[in-house]
Amino acid sequence: MNKNGSAEHHRLKLRTIQESDYDDIKQIMQIVYKDAGGAWTKREFLNQLKAFPEGQICIEADGIVVAAALSIIVDYAKFGDRHTYDEITGYGKFDTHDYEGDTLYGTDIFVHPEYRDMRLGRRLYDARKELCENLNLRAIIAGGRIPNYKKYRDVMTPKQYIEEVKNKEIYDPVLSFQLANEFHIRKIIPRYSEEDTASHYYATLLEWINVYYDESEKLIGGTKTVVRIGAVQWQMRRVVSIEDLMHQVEFFVDTVSSYNADFVVFPEFFNAPLMALFKDVDAADAVRLLADYTERIREKMHELAIAYNINIIAGSMPLYEGHKLYNVSYVMHRDGNIDVQYKLHITPDEQSYWGLQGGHELRVFNTDAGRIGVLICYDVEFPELSRILADQEMDILFVPYWTDTKNAYLRVRRCAQARAIENECYVVITGSVGNLPRVENMDIQYSQSAVFSPSDFSFPPDAIVAESTPNTETTLVSDLDLELLKKLRKQGSVRNLQQRRSDLYSVLFRNKKTSPKKEKKKVEKARKAKEVTEKPKVITIT
Repeated sequence: MNKNGSAEHHRLKLRTIQESDYDDIKQIMQIVYKDAGGAWTKREFLNQLKAFPEGQICIEADGIVVAAALSIIVDYAKFGDRHTYDEITGYGKFDTHDYEGDTLYGTDIFVHPEYRDMRLGRRLYDARKELCENLNLRAIIAGGRIPNYKKYRDVMTPKQYIEEVKNKEIYDPVLSFQLANEFHIRKIIPRYSEEDTASHYYATLLEWINVYYDESEKLIGGTKTVVRIGAVQWQMRRVVSIEDLMHQVEFFVDTVSSYNADFVVFPEFFNAPLMALFKDVDAADAVRLLADYTERIREKMHELAIAYNINIIAGSMPLYEGHKLYNVSYVMHRDGNIDVQYKLHITPDEQSYWGLQGGHELRVFNTDAGRIGVLICYDVEFPELSRILADQEMDILFVPYWTDTKNAYLRVRRCAQARAIENECYVVITGSVGNLPRVENMDIQYSQSAVFSPSDFSFPPDAIVAESTPNTETTLVSDLDLELLKKLRKQGSVRNLQQRRSDLYSVLFRNKKTSPKKEKKKVEKARKAKEVTEKPKVITIT
């Protein structure tokens, strides 16, 4: 937290460890392993990097290494289950590393104490799993410390202690975390490390099985082909404070991230319940008071994206800037970046009640799980916008909406389905349900969240990947195969993007920075470049 009490913006980066990282790593190890041998020497550290550079992974925050995971590949049969830490690591030299081995052995994992609430350990474990899968290794095995055993060793055996931890009667900072990350205990190893006095020299031998063994894929950081999304169908309910609202937000972020999802999307104006706190205020003033909360909510959701390792499309919220009121959606990347998309088209109702104004920019956002676009509610009813995004190779379009009646909802739904087909992309829509008494212009809601696909043989027959129960608070979790989009665009029964008649028409985006004359010249130049025998009519939609 900074001096003003708001969260710092940490920019996170997962990467392999470099020689220049030694001082940062040494500092962490001296803190974390103060009762278990401390840090590696510089010479040991360099030997480890030389032996297996791909297996030494770290996370940096704002240019400083704050967490790391070290590993080697071993022929596990050569060591068996009764090995010691020194034996399997070659006394820290990593000369036991064997590229022809069948097991990824986790030697160390540590996180700086000041960054432990950001769930960086989970990211490192996920990176190890990805490395194991893509190196086509059978499993990950590690000897796990049980540091809290020192508090119980006089009253229970290691076996009893481990059973209590498994049953969640006792919390162990290492073992509890490993069990939560899908590792199972093979056995207990006595005298595993002569330096680990806190664990009374015991260790748990933990294993994670690679169910994709024999599958060959890329190492960590590869492009995702299957993306998991979660849409929150949000219940509008009375809240007593912003903290009350954010508890509900975190509940859904936590829930969706527990399914290892890549994205979670909230509805348009999901923060509207806060308007019930403003008594005897008309609609225009209430929405401007609501805008006062936007920065705080954005900061908290930015923290949640990092902490829960999930990209958050933060529905939409009012933003008051330059004496103008806008409706904006924030894309909170799990690496710490933030992007923003303004609602471009304002409904007559939004303009008359609130005085909202439309934004002026439209763009596709690069994420670690594909290229995405965001169109807020009414914007999806304008096909030009989605086509412009499709021209920028958008894979998934997110549409947070707010609708009060079924006919209003169906406008959004039908248009979203059309956008998925004509632009050969996935479209995810979600809205809110319930009611908000005494909140003018936001009193009733209607929603049925859904995920739409193109319509071809590789996709569901009705082009609906999934849809929720109408008007019920819930989450909708779906897997989207991006490889199917590539196949469709090249080999589909019809190819809407590929077979457009660009010699006859074009769709251009003209913002305030580009004059209409310049855009017209671009179209004319493109038309003349087409050497066609018949001179076609050029229709420019701007």
